[in-house]
Amino acid sequence: MDLLVCEPTQIKDTLKEQGVRFCFSGYVDLHGRLKGKIVPLSHFDQMVKGSELYTGAALDGVPQEINDEEVSSHPDVTHGFVLPWNKEVAFFPSNLFNQGKPFEACSRNILTRQVERAAAAGFKMNLGVETEFFVLRDERFQVAQGERPLGVATGINGVNTVSDRDALDKPCYDLATATDNFHWLIELVDAMDELGWDVYSFDHEDARSQFEIDFMYADVLSMADRVAFFRYMANEIARKHGYFASFMPKPFANMSGSGAHMNMSLEDAATGKNLFQAKTPEEDVKGVGLTQLGIWFIGGILKHARALSLVIAPTVNSYKRLVRQGSMSGSTWAPVFVSYGNNNRTNMLRVPLAANRVECRATDISMNPYLASAFMLAAGLEGIENHIDPGDPHRDNLHKYTAKDVERAGISLLPRNLEEACDAFEADPLAREVFGGAMFESYLSYKRREWEEYAYAVTDWECERYLKFF
Repeated sequence: MDLLVCEPTQIKDTLKEQGVRFCFSGYVDLHGRLKGKIVPLSHFDQMVKGSELYTGAALDGVPQEINDEEVSSHPDVTHGFVLPWNKEVAFFPSNLFNQGKPFEACSRNILTRQVERAAAAGFKMNLGVETEFFVLRDERFQVAQGERPLGVATGINGVNTVSDRDALDKPCYDLATATDNFHWLIELVDAMDELGWDVYSFDHEDARSQFEIDFMYADVLSMADRVAFFRYMANEIARKHGYFASFMPKPFANMSGSGAHMNMSLEDAATGKNLFQAKTPEEDVKGVGLTQLGIWFIGGILKHARALSLVIAPTVNSYKRLVRQGSMSGSTWAPVFVSYGNNNRTNMLRVPLAANRVECRATDISMNPYLASAFMLAAGLEGIENHIDPGDPHRDNLHKYTAKDVERAGISLLPRNLEEACDAFEADPLAREVFGGAMFESYLSYKRREWEEYAYAVTDWECERYLKFF
């Protein structure tokens, strides 16, 4: 069904008529993973007023002690909908409150603050996200169901590709393996369209059993809601068929990883006019099709790019995707350079041919969409406010540059690992300003622990290399 836009007093009766019995008041933790409670429809009125309480200390990235007053979830009733695969349940994205006020460390509140900052300047940010992910067959599930597993073994915990034909060295855009996956893929696309997301294309991506679904852009808060919900929905639908959806950025060393390219633009909040798209040669100040406003927006993002990395590439595994050269099916698609250019995929920021938006290619699908969008918007607004010039666009294949070429061009690199990203995040004052003190400390502390746990782990690579080496 379409998003519920009627008044809160009407929603309960409408949902009851549609056969809804339960409601989710959903918010996200530090990772962007949905959390919440299940509330019977008979208690809808109380839920809307914030009746559901949560102990923040039980969650990642909700910085509270066990003796603190609980946070409460307040549903955004204008963004609610009925689950396409379970018509007895309605979902409402929610903001967390504490002591009667918006909880500063809530991811959705963090984004809302930047949305309000943009609105005060007369801007509205639109965002489109290209969702890339793997859908894999779990052999253990198939054995439990009494079925013989099919597919091509990956060698990781008995997981297989869905299609037994998905074995090409270059499987990108392959129609045969895409249609082999139609039984779950079409169900997911239909669910997205039922929610009004307007899917306009989907395909088999560059790695085996990897897919991309592209749907229409929306205002940045709505898109963050959708990306968070998409991961939940994709897994629920995949599980119905005995599979699971993986949003790990780089599950296989010899194949491409999963990005979440962020396509950003600002429009005039009053008129809806796209403020990035140059209409005349005079407006096209850098020869990439963008206005001066769009160029300044780019300047702000590039200034904070290394700190942004901790939010748009937030895991240890993310930096296995952000490599200058890698063993992949086609090419090295993910960027490592803090740079921008025209329709050139070797830059962190690309201006596509339509020249009406800026695409960030460093973002991966494991990001918390609220935090990533908030920091990205804040950086872009700073660029506009301070007229930050990003320099000239880069049009060459930067992957072919030598180290001296990169140095001569004045190009810096994105962090090489999670530890470097943590250091950059900690050193950037804008990060603390956007996140607020409590969430800044909580997020940074969690990510440093994640790096330390990884650094101390003994990996299969080490055992294979050193166990009998000496």
